Amino acid sequence: MSQPRVVVLSYGSGNVHSAVRALERAGAAVELTAEPTAVEEADGLLVPGVGAFGAVMQQLRAVGAPRLIDRRLAGGRPVLGVCVGMQVMFESSTEHGTTESGLGQWPGSVERLQAPVVPHMGWSKVRVPAGSVLFDGLAGQRFYFVHSYAALRDPAELLGPGPTTPPLATWATHGVDFLAAVENGALSATQFHPEKSGEAGIQLLRNWLATL
Repeated sequence: MSQPRVVVLSYGSGNVHSAVRALERAGAAVELTAEPTAVEEADGLLVPGVGAFGAVMQQLRAVGAPRLIDRRLAGGRPVLGVCVGMQVMFESSTEHGTTESGLGQWPGSVERLQAPVVPHMGWSKVRVPAGSVLFDGLAGQRFYFVHSYAALRDPAELLGPGPTTPPLATWATHGVDFLAAVENGALSATQFHPEKSGEAGIQLLRNWLATL
């Protein structure tokens, strides 16, 4: 069986090399690039992200990523967002008191966590729904989070009933319940960092690679 080919989107994000190494450990052949043909033709695309939502969106636009991500998803080609790479998949963010537009793949806004200690930094358990592919075999595991903002509403509820399969939400809690991951056809995303989550994170990446 050939290795799945994965592109880690290179646009200026700071956690790319650890993501590349983790994907390689999970069994992928990995390329770090924003070259359009490579992004479109890869078996899988991982969109990393650290820092402020608005700055990440600006960097993504600079390399034409919104169009590339749209084209992949329109063709049913898998995309995995990580941390701010998950947050930008939503419609908007209220980070730093201003409203910034996201990629709009899911409805809803990314908001500041209401918790005694922010940022949420460290290992937390997640609540996995039935039917999850990403978390197959990972019930009860902890994952590593570093964030001050998160999506707080289930995109399936915001979308309402429809002909397509609704997004599948995994939850965690830090002061409030927030989305730890979403699985929605070709598009999946995690608020935590799989590449910093030890063997559980590597297994989650293996589970994703198995869908490519």
